[in-house]
Amino acid sequence: MSALFTPLVMRSLEIRNRVWMAPMCQYSAPVGGAHTAAPGDWHFTHLSTRAVGGAGLIMTEGTAVTAAGRITPADLGLWNDTQQAAFQRIAQGLRTLGSVPAIQLTHAGRKASTARPWDGGTPLTPEYGGWHPVGPSPLPHGPGHPAPGELTVPEIHQIVDDFARAARRALDAGFQVVEVHGAHGYLIHQFLSPYTNRRGDQYGGSFSNRIRFALEVVDAVRSVWPDDLPVFFRASATDWLESSSGEGPGSGWEVEDTVRLSVELLDHGVDLLDISSGGVAPGIRKPVAPGYQVPFATTVRHKSGAPVSAVGLITDPHQAEHIVATGQADAVMLGRELLRNPYWPHRAARELGAKPTWPQPYEMAHP
Repeated sequence: MSALFTPLVMRSLEIRNRVWMAPMCQYSAPVGGAHTAAPGDWHFTHLSTRAVGGAGLIMTEGTAVTAAGRITPADLGLWNDTQQAAFQRIAQGLRTLGSVPAIQLTHAGRKASTARPWDGGTPLTPEYGGWHPVGPSPLPHGPGHPAPGELTVPEIHQIVDDFARAARRALDAGFQVVEVHGAHGYLIHQFLSPYTNRRGDQYGGSFSNRIRFALEVVDAVRSVWPDDLPVFFRASATDWLESSSGEGPGSGWEVEDTVRLSVELLDHGVDLLDISSGGVAPGIRKPVAPGYQVPFATTVRHKSGAPVSAVGLITDPHQAEHIVATGQADAVMLGRELLRNPYWPHRAARELGAKPTWPQPYEMAHP
């Protein structure tokens, strides 16, 4: 029996297989008017197609908990009734198609207020539809980026509340998994990494201070999320600074830091660590190769005891099967491969001797 197509039970939730769709920004939300940052027909079709394709869990793109937390003006958000109603249509559709609807909640911090990638990805000033970003410390993300406003303690507490309110809206919209985005150089990661966090108060300096914001967000989300449904946390296992910039050990966030954080997150009610890497510093070159980030997930799983998902150039069914069957990860998150081939899970099931779960109207094409 294929390990990849064995259901996974988390709290009261059964996920039909271990092939999950990773969150991927589409930069396609309306800008301006009542429907700003609300998912539309594109998002419904994009996500539901992957459910038809057989993915066991479908994770929305990073969804901002406040308008200032978006990466671009065309990002999704969840802070008002219009957005919640639009997400409800998506969550209900995914559940009808047999996939678990999951949502990733985020705040971009100092990486906020930029143009879409195909429009250059450059910082946007207010006169061009942007806003002034914020962060743990007034350090620009890179050349041409503004110095973010340093968050005050009351402002930090407000963002923690924003995460809780967005999680409550996600639950009311019908999502069954919520993921806190603590990776890729966005706000929570900016607090975690000493590369971006130079604060001298209770949110900076020591490891326990730098993880304080992450734990407060998780606690706030878990306080409104039912005990019988899972909470995930996405983490960048390493900033890649030591290996690629020569700045030396301790200059950034490392794998052992992620292991320590994972132990804390388990105690605070997190059910799975979604392990990726990088994003906090621009210009970093990663040693990209098939499955190159899987060892990070494996290290976190073995050293912390936390269930994990793995990402990073996972494209072949036998590769994915090996990752799960050998205990390197509990599930695989597919990103760009599912953009190229929405029906990848069905193809993988056939190759691995499992039964594809085609919707009944499509079964006549797959005897």
